Amino acid sequence: MAVVDGMNAFERAVKRIFDFVCSFLGIVVLSPVFLIVYVALRIQNDGSVIFKQERIGYKGKAFNIYKFRTMCVDSEPNGKPQLAAKGDERLTKVGKFLREHHLDELPQLFNVLKGDMSFVGPRPERQYFIDQIRKVNPDYDYLFLMRPGVTSMATIHNGYTDTLDKMLVRLQMDLEYLQKRSLWLDLKLIFTTVFYIVNGKKF
Repeated sequence: MAVVDGMNAFERAVKRIFDFVCSFLGIVVLSPVFLIVYVALRIQNDGSVIFKQERIGYKGKAFNIYKFRTMCVDSEPNGKPQLAAKGDERLTKVGKFLREHHLDELPQLFNVLKGDMSFVGPRPERQYFIDQIRKVNPDYDYLFLMRPGVTSMATIHNGYTDTLDKMLVRLQMDLEYLQKRSLWLDLKLIFTTVFYIVNGKKF
């Protein structure tokens, strides 16, 4: 199907400026939280504090996404990518807490600052899973028109994607977002995400 971007060039430029300024301010304001999480992970002493993994983003280009480490070092011992799920046995004690409160995502502010990601957009995926999704729905390629995001409609309403079926549902929601996205919608999604996190709502 033909998919049209709901944002024009001017709106996309404003969105990028907003991402840059707010990610910088976020890093400064949340620096004490970064420090606390860093110390907690250091005390746990289970591998590096920052976990990075290659994902596919804007225009189909690969980049390294940053997260606080939540799983044990050898979480994929056979080398085959595995989807993470809530209650995953590979989660460390500190990692489980970070995931439940979405604090593991904080280092992605640096991804947003660099321009790899945006605050709002489809969650970036690994090539292995993109190939599986494309076999069922090749419209995935339309997502490369956008920078991937820290949060999205699918993140809020579809939760963790621990199965291929959920990935396909997420794709439909991301395509819907692409067609009707606007600066106003982005602000609504950002505030909804923050509200849910502050109030402890699971998603």
